[in-house]
Amino acid sequence: MSPLLLIFITALVFALSATPLARQIALRIGLIDQPSARKFHTRPIPVLGGLAIYGAFVIALILFADRFYIPQLIGIIVGATWMSLLGIWDDRVGLHAAVKLIGQILSALILIATGVTVILFQNIWLDTALALIWIVGVTNALNLVDNMDGLSGGIAAIAAAFFLLIAALNGQYLVSILAAALLGAALGFLLYNFNPASIFMGDAGALFLGFVLAAVGIKLRFVNNTYVVTWMVPVLILGVPIFDTLLVVLSRLRRRAPIYRGGLDHLSHRLVARGLSPRVAVQWLYLASIALGAIALIVMEMDIVPAYGIGIVVGAVALMALWEFEFSKKGFDEYGIRKSAK
Repeated sequence: MSPLLLIFITALVFALSATPLARQIALRIGLIDQPSARKFHTRPIPVLGGLAIYGAFVIALILFADRFYIPQLIGIIVGATWMSLLGIWDDRVGLHAAVKLIGQILSALILIATGVTVILFQNIWLDTALALIWIVGVTNALNLVDNMDGLSGGIAAIAAAFFLLIAALNGQYLVSILAAALLGAALGFLLYNFNPASIFMGDAGALFLGFVLAAVGIKLRFVNNTYVVTWMVPVLILGVPIFDTLLVVLSRLRRRAPIYRGGLDHLSHRLVARGLSPRVAVQWLYLASIALGAIALIVMEMDIVPAYGIGIVVGAVALMALWEFEFSKKGFDEYGIRKSAK
């Protein structure tokens, strides 16, 4: 059996086994997400699923990553561990947004210090700044998209599957093992998190998933193409959480609402407001993620002109969607729910 398959199966089985245990621990220690006006769920849900995801990921790598000594792998695990602990702390006591941001930057710096950084401008300062923005941005994007049963875990699993496929096609060991472990961990947890969810991953899971996906996106390399083209591949694969983040930030700035405060103004909530059930809304966003991943597979083999042509088309569609969901329908209240037309 190949190491990748062993890593995937180990992470999957561990997550399937550990998630119910994490739920019992959360109930015992009172780590419960209570319903509120700015949350979509209507009943108390235990919040410790992220611990099961983290454990499945790390244990699978420790047991079957036959080149575990790779410094960058150690840096990713250390940074991800800190990010997961930060998430548990936030789930437990509720950290101020500034404290969370500082903690996320520290995790990103750990990653960059071990050589996991962008190579685009061939300038250490510009590349480091871009890496920092990417890591913190994607980490928060996965956290923000964790707003409906099964959404963040499912999108993370789809992204991990595409990263795994691309890495396998390009012979990239580090990205392959990370993606295989993440895919197994996310799928194992998703069984308990899909609508109706019996447990949430919490910030411990969402921040962890976003951090690892950001690292995987940076480490993805293409021997037969240039960085001028291939930077689009991870952006496309993570297109749904990136779009959702841009939509929410723009909407809150326009309404002069705090960016860091939770709300019901995410893409998934707007789909539900237009008549879809929560389960169907999540499934549509899964399909969007799969479609963008398929486009990424095409782009990675293209020359610069056709690749940027596709990028322009995707960008235009994103702008039209932004207009449709934010500007064409007026009457969002402070939580993002469209009011009935008068």
